[in-house]
Amino acid sequence: MDINVTLSDAAAKRITEIVASEEGKQALRVSVEGGGCSGFSYKFDLAEAPEADDVVVANGEAKVLIDSLSLVYMAGSEIDFVDNLLGQSFQIRNPNAVASCGCGTSFSV
Repeated sequence: MDINVTLSDAAAKRITEIVASEEGKQALRVSVEGGGCSGFSYKFDLAEAPEADDVVVANGEAKVLIDSLSLVYMAGSEIDFVDNLLGQSFQIRNPNAVASCGCGTSFSV
């Protein structure tokens, strides 16, 4: 299984902007939780430092932290930032998801 998670340039730019405006925060943490309309959902938080089991995904100065359990569900994914008429949001293009909801924040495998 491909465990590589990538970070688009648009996501990296937005993460850099957000982290710069939050004192003490160094990275965006992405995790997978049970729940959501499709079974699992993504959770986004700001973090001060990586935990022991985190994988660090970087693009330039931007860093994303993913815990080892969430990484199993996110293997091969791309984290992107979209700014369109529907609004601004981080979106995860996950090749493991067999279904996802319209909002793009929950999925099933």
